[in-house]
Amino acid sequence: MGNLADRLKADLHYREGMRACINCGTCTAICPAAEHYDYDPRSIVELVQRGDEEELETLLKSDAIWYCGECMSCRTRCPRNNTPGLIIMALRALAQETGFFTESEKGRQQIYLKRTIGHDILKTGYCVYAEGLGTDTHPEQGPIWDWRQNNWKAIMERLGANYQKPGPGAMRQIPEEALNELHKIFEVTGAFERFEKIEQFSEKKAKQLGLQWDDSLNNEYIKQLYNGNSNENSNN
Repeated sequence: MGNLADRLKADLHYREGMRACINCGTCTAICPAAEHYDYDPRSIVELVQRGDEEELETLLKSDAIWYCGECMSCRTRCPRNNTPGLIIMALRALAQETGFFTESEKGRQQIYLKRTIGHDILKTGYCVYAEGLGTDTHPEQGPIWDWRQNNWKAIMERLGANYQKPGPGAMRQIPEEALNELHKIFEVTGAFERFEKIEQFSEKKAKQLGLQWDDSLNNEYIKQLYNGNSNENSNN
């Protein structure tokens, strides 16, 4: 597995985010996530500074590193110019590299994000592509949303959007050249390798839990992730 502390420090996000923390707690005071969850950026940074391998492994296996919204409010207030949000990015990357992300409820949800947002970016150029998001996965939208799914073209034309057509405008067709550039970015940054590791470790976890697994969003493992929420660390 290698030395976790050294691997973490090698991450560019860590090097940019960790400067001279004095553990004043300003980051926690300004953090929106800390208001709603049992989440304390100051404590996480303090733990990371200690570099204890057992503590780091426990942190990487926990839900804590997945509560951050990466808004970077912490950066705007830190008196020493640290950015706990960047340190969280480095921790998340290491959790995915090691497979530790599958040991927490929120971490396991990475497979769903990979197969939705990740897939949409590469296929359409949009992070969230409303077409295809039906009530099978978003039942809260109700029957009107089902109707929209069957009438996107007519609706968008009435709204003046440039739906799936070349040129400017909402819901426009992203040029093939731009999509190819996105694929290249994912390739050179190692995102494709990260995606593959998320798939591999998630499949391994599904087998450990005895849950059915395939390449869809409807397998037992993903359904359990999507429908389950313990709320154990919520302050609400």
